Amino acid sequence: MLKDDYQMFTVMIKDKTGIDLNQYKEAQMKRRLLSLREKRGFATFSDYGKEMGLQNDLFEEFLDRMTINVSEFYRNPERWDVLKNKILPVIKEKKNVLKIWSAACSTGEEPYTLSMMMKETRTKARITATDIDDTILKRAKRGAYPERSLKELPLEWKDRYFQKDGPGYEIDQKVKTAVSFNKHNLLKDAYPKEMDLIVCRNVLIYFTEEAKQSIYKRLADSLVSSGILFVGSTEQIFNPSKYGFEAEDTFFYRKQ
Repeated sequence: MLKDDYQMFTVMIKDKTGIDLNQYKEAQMKRRLLSLREKRGFATFSDYGKEMGLQNDLFEEFLDRMTINVSEFYRNPERWDVLKNKILPVIKEKKNVLKIWSAACSTGEEPYTLSMMMKETRTKARITATDIDDTILKRAKRGAYPERSLKELPLEWKDRYFQKDGPGYEIDQKVKTAVSFNKHNLLKDAYPKEMDLIVCRNVLIYFTEEAKQSIYKRLADSLVSSGILFVGSTEQIFNPSKYGFEAEDTFFYRKQ
């Protein structure tokens, strides 16, 4: 009965938002949403979904929970160092202005890290950052962060690009203006084209294998020839040639 109740809920969500929860790993997603549903005092997913249609706060909370917004600047520093010192010098040789996409950007730490890196390396770039959650995108555009979000950031970058703001920090306007934020659903919306670099980290682990395979193919189509896909530290692609990629470095893949 609970399974039927959850399946009806997934249909309701897809009709309302276009988000297909069945393309996320069911055990993880159901556990996460069951905790939230019970916290709000609903006995069934059906009741929860109906009330969500009446209370926008409930809906925004649902989106925030299902998208797992955990991020920080320069996350996994050694990988960002590879991007800065090995990958970027090669791809910038071929273009005057790079087109970069930060997919599933969460609260903005990743695209702003890219923006700072472009300034540090004197690289001209247009950075597009996307996420499925409007509330998260609003927070990203504000550019205000707690101290813990900056713990991996090079100290000189912190001094150069942030101002202390009460208990936290606000990112410099010149970093913000280099990034364009837009709403985007990786599972159903059209992908941008002719990208030189796509950073899509720490989101694919939540999708089913079938959904991941579709996303990898679409990411490859989104890149220019020899463009680079940068994935998260738990998202190694074990058969990259299946999607038109070849391994460039650990967690970096070049479109063939």
